[in-house]
Amino acid sequence: MPRRIIVKIGSQVLCDSQGELNLEVLDALVGQVAGLSAGGWQVLLVSSGAVAAGSRIGDSLLQRVSDPVARKQVMAAAGQVRLMETYRALFEQRGLTIAQVLTSKSDFQTRRHYLNMRGCIEALLTAGMVPIVNENDVVSITELMFTDNDELAGLLAGMVKADLLCLLSTVPGVFDGDPDDPSTECIPTWDDQKHQIDEVVLRGTSALGRGGMHSKLAIARKTASLGTEVVIADGSDPEILVKVTGEQQAGTHFPPRGEASPAKRWLATTDDHAAGSVTVNDGAEAALLDNNLLTSLLPVGIEAVEGRFNRGDVIQIRNQDGRVLGCGRARYNHKETKKLRGQRGHKALIHYDYLYLVD
Repeated sequence: MPRRIIVKIGSQVLCDSQGELNLEVLDALVGQVAGLSAGGWQVLLVSSGAVAAGSRIGDSLLQRVSDPVARKQVMAAAGQVRLMETYRALFEQRGLTIAQVLTSKSDFQTRRHYLNMRGCIEALLTAGMVPIVNENDVVSITELMFTDNDELAGLLAGMVKADLLCLLSTVPGVFDGDPDDPSTECIPTWDDQKHQIDEVVLRGTSALGRGGMHSKLAIARKTASLGTEVVIADGSDPEILVKVTGEQQAGTHFPPRGEASPAKRWLATTDDHAAGSVTVNDGAEAALLDNNLLTSLLPVGIEAVEGRFNRGDVIQIRNQDGRVLGCGRARYNHKETKKLRGQRGHKALIHYDYLYLVD
């Protein structure tokens, strides 16, 4: 089976200081993708830049739209055409065909939508096309928006079981200290035993700012836990994709940890929009978090039930302090769960095969 790589390109990489699309950077990235494709890789792009491209459609047109949210939607709708046309022309020069995929967070919330989108992307990759994915800013609203395109790229990596996720930004990787300090170095390989997200971010990881790098680190670790290698690297380097897929050191690597089933990879995308939740006692929490056990969640370990959920819905699992431990598919609805809580001798509320625990 061909190796798969997801390349996320942020707007800071794609645009110049005036907010225009940087055609030189775009051309270099497209050339590298073409090289990977020729080498047997299946490549999926997650690309920002639609709003930036749409901001150049003309002030006379934008001034007619007073509402700021509607103005952003207008820029996204118009800019997406310009962005895709630019990609189409550059890829066509290399003999490759692109396909546009617009998505929103709601597409990951139900199993049916998730499988439909996965089937479409799988077909595009099998056909030898380059899917270019972006959030559908035209219809997305605050509660249904991705945190950023890093989050979208991470979700897609789990969906298509990518071998490598490359998050391209404007910095060489994750620094071990203040980037303005000459003694600071880029961390070549992330090690959870040596590095802590909050400590690294607090020391001043990069020009992306604390929020931006904190988000990248969280997504990189989560994606790696599902079996996909992740690299955070500098998208302005004209050979960055050649380096990260070859033997040259570039960026910060997050080695894959374990191998998640298709069901668990889907559950990892649903943990923040579950239909309800259960609170477990200390014994159930300890059993669930014991890496030496393959534990299902039994009714005897449940102390409280919240929300109205049906059989098959995804629900969150919380400890007694309210911390989210994970999520899973419920065997019982909320009424049945309340009746069975604390009781022994019943089948699991969440079977291990349909249980995802937050790392």
